[in-house]
Amino acid sequence: QVQLVESGGGLVQPGGSLRLSCAASVNIFSINVMGWYRQAPGKERDLVASITGGGTTSYADSVKGRFTISRDIAENTVYLQMNSLKPEDTAVYYCNARFLGSPYWGQGTQVTVSS
Repeated sequence: QVQLVESGGGLVQPGGSLRLSCAASVNIFSINVMGWYRQAPGKERDLVASITGGGTTSYADSVKGRFTISRDIAENTVYLQMNSLKPEDTAVYYCNARFLGSPYWGQGTQVTVSS
């Protein structure tokens, strides 16, 4: 069983930055893959960025060059640094972990990009 707690969402103007945090209840080095997903109103939940246990990262094309996923193993926390935010980045962002073959989700954090 893995518990994930997200934080760091909020309202930001276009071009601004936010950093999301996802604190896990287990050692994240033991988690196969951790990722950030987002879901806008009326749309499906899509993968934004992921990081494997070995540290390999991947990104959706829409956020490449603007978002960075990273982790602090000592703190069991994964981060999503979001720069140059656009209105289309507005969504609820969810942290996900795949651990021993099962997916786990956080409660989500709202990110709103608006002037």
